[in-house]
Amino acid sequence: MITEKATARDSARKTSEAPAAPVTPAARGGLQLLVLALGFVMASLDTGIMNVAAHDLRARLGLSMAGLTWVVDGYVLAFAALLLLAGSLAKRYGARRIYLVGLAAFTAASLLGAVAPDGTVLVAARFAQGVGAALFMPSSLSLLMNAFPEPARRARILGIWSAIVSTSVGLAPTIGGLLVGTLGWRSIFLVNLPLGIAGLLLTRRVIAAVPARRSALGGTGHVLGLLALGALSYALIEGPDRGWSAPLVLGAFALTVVAVAGFIVRERTARTPILPVALFSDSRFSAANVVGFLFNFAFYGALFVLGLFLQTARGASAVTAGLQMLPAVLILPFGNMLYARIGHRLGNRTALTTSLAVSAAGYVVLFLIVRPGLPYWVLAVVLAVTNIGAGISSPALTGVLMEAAGREHADIGSATLNANRQIGSLVGIAGMGAVLTAAGGGHPGARAAFALAAGALAVAAVTGWRGVRDRR
Repeated sequence: MITEKATARDSARKTSEAPAAPVTPAARGGLQLLVLALGFVMASLDTGIMNVAAHDLRARLGLSMAGLTWVVDGYVLAFAALLLLAGSLAKRYGARRIYLVGLAAFTAASLLGAVAPDGTVLVAARFAQGVGAALFMPSSLSLLMNAFPEPARRARILGIWSAIVSTSVGLAPTIGGLLVGTLGWRSIFLVNLPLGIAGLLLTRRVIAAVPARRSALGGTGHVLGLLALGALSYALIEGPDRGWSAPLVLGAFALTVVAVAGFIVRERTARTPILPVALFSDSRFSAANVVGFLFNFAFYGALFVLGLFLQTARGASAVTAGLQMLPAVLILPFGNMLYARIGHRLGNRTALTTSLAVSAAGYVVLFLIVRPGLPYWVLAVVLAVTNIGAGISSPALTGVLMEAAGREHADIGSATLNANRQIGSLVGIAGMGAVLTAAGGGHPGARAAFALAAGALAVAAVTGWRGVRDRR
């Protein structure tokens, strides 16, 4: 009897001490994808949410249009200026280390934004968020490629990844409207804290480190690029308030020109240029970067204006504005899928230029019809058609760039395009904020901004048609 009890106790002890069932490869892969998508989701949500929260932020903190534009553009400025540097840092110090540093910086900056007592502190928090995003976003793609080396599985993972990012972009205005309308503007920063902390803990647990490689950072070039972007942003944002002939504004424009000239000279003479100078001799690569700049200039600039228009000219609450912006952003994945069906038959040149022309025509229609009393369903239909074109343009643009860069230069080519597109977003938001101010806000300002977006996309369509040649 005693022996039987002892045997039972030993059996129970062995059972309790037995190792847990191993995690299946599929479950581990899903967790890795989820962890690496967290950073992208936070950054995507943050950008979209801010377009809805802008009106409430301006009212609560007493911000001028210039101050509000700094809140939105401070993030984009830091992100765009440091994106290429972050890629070099990831190679030199290891992608996982830089990813963790960026995630920690973004999370801490979100906490600072949540407790910001005034606009100055909030702008500082937004700059810090941009620094964090610039660090973790390129690193996350590198870690994703390392985690899924098999080509077939990687293709499926990238499809799921794209769907996650597109969905987060599409839902961002609605989520932002709900948060601002129910919990106040500070909640749009607090929502990042649990996501960031979970990402930090899980990354160390399930993501393998990527070996570091020696690489030049090109510090001088990055400093000149930051100076050029910062000075241009200052001139465009402060110009409407201070006056375009104010000494500080003119000085900022002059600094922009000098910094750009210095950057070009440095890139032509440096042993390790930041940008792939040789690739720009390919008309497809040059055209893709010009189109990328103009595309983001129009899309994100108009989205910024749309959020303000719905709340100021039409009197929508933050929640209602978030819901009303859904047709403008949720249609994007449908455009992506449509490209997947027709892109290979039409060729990237035709798909890109036709979709850009459709989007340009949509903004022309908005310019002609927009007014405070416009029925919402009309606005929704035009926005949906306009952004189906945007949904096709984005993957077609990537296809053009990948054809031009080839496998050898795919990484730096992609980084160049992404940086260029972020600069387009930066200038678009600042430029359309200036147009909105000059036109007196409301629906006249929205009409002027939509006209500017139409012009930018029309130029992009012509550039794509002239510069891109499909490689059959």
